[in-house]
Amino acid sequence: MTHLHSPWTGMVPVDDTALFTNDTGGPGTPVVYLNGAYADLRHWDSVVADLGTADWRHVRFDERARGRSRRSVDYSFEACLRDIEVVLDAADVERPVLAGWSYGATLAVHWARRHPDRTLGVVAVDGAMPYDWIDDEARARLRRLFHRMRWILPVASRMGLAARMSAAQHAEVNIEVNELLGTLESVLDSIEAPVRYVVATGGHLGTDDAEMAKVRATLEPVLDRRPNIRVSATVPTNHARILRREFDAVADAVREVGRPAGPGDG
Repeated sequence: MTHLHSPWTGMVPVDDTALFTNDTGGPGTPVVYLNGAYADLRHWDSVVADLGTADWRHVRFDERARGRSRRSVDYSFEACLRDIEVVLDAADVERPVLAGWSYGATLAVHWARRHPDRTLGVVAVDGAMPYDWIDDEARARLRRLFHRMRWILPVASRMGLAARMSAAQHAEVNIEVNELLGTLESVLDSIEAPVRYVVATGGHLGTDDAEMAKVRATLEPVLDRRPNIRVSATVPTNHARILRREFDAVADAVREVGRPAGPGDG
């Protein structure tokens, strides 16, 4: 598809779809960026600029029906995990830092547990908290919320804030990842690679500051028993704005778990 380690942008085919992918190339330590549930790769622009390309190689892609990627019949979490492997193989990246925001953070820690030999480190940006809260009432509430938002989703998708999915599909993506959060402690306990969290202090869509504080507090028992997992920074912003406002803290966390690549590193 491309010359080894050369900069390239293009579509990576997988299953019934294709993923828009951007790779800066070069010999630097590879960082693979995993987006929020409905976001596109543009949200990482400031992090990439802060790190630069002298020591770092940046691989970003839009998930299915996000950004410039094509639609699919499968928007499951498992499909998103498969997509990571396909993009890594297409880019010839063997052992990257995985930087994930929100939904992408949960993808990153699941990937790290399943592929310890292919994970240099993980940066989890205000996500991957083991918060067990989802029940039938919460599922119904999320479905109602996205149904009410159905008219604005096409506009939000053009801003990189929603997917080209139906409101019902948006809701099911959200429900599935929240169900997975309830079993996340065992995933985190199984990761050997260094993991650094960058944690916001403010709220999120449909969730106030106090509720988000409860979500983030569920990480504390994991931090107490897993020395490889730490909070790199706690930043005074909210969940939605963290990459834009606190990009330097995210870049610093990448530096903590990465390293300048030597000859022959992929």
